[in-house]
Amino acid sequence: MDSKQDILDMLKDLAELTMLEEGDPQSFRVRAYESAAQNIAAQANDLGTLSVKELTKIEGIGKSTAEKIRELLETGKVGKLEALREKHPRSVVALLKIQGLGPKALKKLRAELGIASMDDFRKALADHKVRDLKGFGAKSEEKFIEALKRLDAQGPLERAPISVALPLAKRIVTRMLEIPGVSHASYAGSLRRFSETVGDIDIIVAAESAAPVMEGFVAMGVVESVLARGEGKTSILTHRGTQVDLRVVAHHQLGAAMLYFTGSKGHNIKLRMRALTKGWTLNEYALSEVEGGKVIASETEEKIYDALGLAWIPPVLREDQGEIEAAEKRSLPRPISGIFGDFHVHTTVSGDGRSTLEDVVLQAKARGYTVMAITDHAEGTLSGVGRETFLDQRAKIAAMKKELGDSLALLHGVELNIGAHGELDYDPEFRASFDFCLASVHDHFELDRAAQTKRVVTAMQDPSVTMIGHLSARMIGGRPPIDLDLDAIFEAAEKTNTALEVNGALPRLDLSVEALRRARDRKITFVLTSDAHHATELERVENAAKNAERAWIDPAKVASTWDKKKLLKWATAKNGASRKG
Repeated sequence: MDSKQDILDMLKDLAELTMLEEGDPQSFRVRAYESAAQNIAAQANDLGTLSVKELTKIEGIGKSTAEKIRELLETGKVGKLEALREKHPRSVVALLKIQGLGPKALKKLRAELGIASMDDFRKALADHKVRDLKGFGAKSEEKFIEALKRLDAQGPLERAPISVALPLAKRIVTRMLEIPGVSHASYAGSLRRFSETVGDIDIIVAAESAAPVMEGFVAMGVVESVLARGEGKTSILTHRGTQVDLRVVAHHQLGAAMLYFTGSKGHNIKLRMRALTKGWTLNEYALSEVEGGKVIASETEEKIYDALGLAWIPPVLREDQGEIEAAEKRSLPRPISGIFGDFHVHTTVSGDGRSTLEDVVLQAKARGYTVMAITDHAEGTLSGVGRETFLDQRAKIAAMKKELGDSLALLHGVELNIGAHGELDYDPEFRASFDFCLASVHDHFELDRAAQTKRVVTAMQDPSVTMIGHLSARMIGGRPPIDLDLDAIFEAAEKTNTALEVNGALPRLDLSVEALRRARDRKITFVLTSDAHHATELERVENAAKNAERAWIDPAKVASTWDKKKLLKWATAKNGASRKG
């Protein structure tokens, strides 16, 4: 058992379901579970060996929470959580994805209209039952209808967002690798292609025997039910409703299995057609001759691609977007490597930051960064701070710069909030005093396309703004993107020389791949960022790189890969000019 992750999952579920139970995201119990999760996440010790008394010594862990942790570790379940899951099924939890529908309102809808699913809610809206409830009205009904339309535009609600699927897949892979006889375990499918949502998770394991692998799989704490179980494949459903398919293959079949189950469908069809022209067949077991069945290649993907006359194609490119033709010509896009800086990083100065400046800098140095901007939230957001706090931070950064010398160029930046009309925090003079300013949308998500586009373009036109952060403001699987005229945004970015962020936080991945593809031929600078709120999250910049690679972005357009001199010149050019002006 991955005790720490199991505990974090348990606390997260308890917080969410207790919020539904009490109809209040700020209730004592909800905040207690959230606080406990934060403090558990920061622990480096093995929690599985700690007693209730020892657990309560961890800040934020009371006796009741400690007892639940021990119950989970000893039995694999928590009675309180099981009861809450039964009372608040997944169909009810899914309703929280609707923008503007909070736990208090949802509790009222369940009590008075019996709404327990998305279909129930749609029917109640269609029958105009919601408007008659006290505290709602016709205007609320209209807002819910529009929110559902925006949610539907994101795709099927049953698909798991990558922020849920990827950590789960990594956790399962880690557990499978601990089983004796397993030589390989990894995730495949659309998740390996780094799709932002997945219908299910595919796990491929190479092992001497399938039985112990299957036993270890179904015994994991994430399993709610076993959907199917056979000699080579087992399917389970997790507590959060994600289906996971585990396949066990022989060592010599691994390459073929990984290729087949990674997809995409269009990519695989073209590979099979290519194989047929040579008198071969390609399936999940091997690339082999049609006549006689002689195996041409099966152990590795590289050998299969090579036999087909192709360069190996990275999984993120396997979307039938011309990658096979490019692989034949040996003209695949260059990978994005050598990331030397990050320009969206928070510390404890932000209300939602969880690492000190010292810890963040230490981690940046360990990653080999040459430039980094600290960009805590400005006062226009709930997590933001005022001028005096920033001036104190500036003095601290100035002192730290002397200690760092030439090893890391540390910039004092800020993440400004873009208001409904494009207004920014503070006055122009104070904004110009920062080394680096990015500006992002954090509110007024309901505005129409013209208004959303105008507010972002207005922010770009401000001389202090070097970069726009998470352009669409979406949260994958949760909040839909704001409605923007992307062509107008890209044109403004070119005219104002404003960079666009590729945010590596899994819930965001913003710019999206679709937006990046539309922008890749424009004269726009892209910046890969982590949007880190904890020092360990600096690694999320690698997610941003994968997203940009999926869109075939030329690494030359990615500022994060530039050398220190060029990177510093770019980062300080726009605001530096505003300061002189």
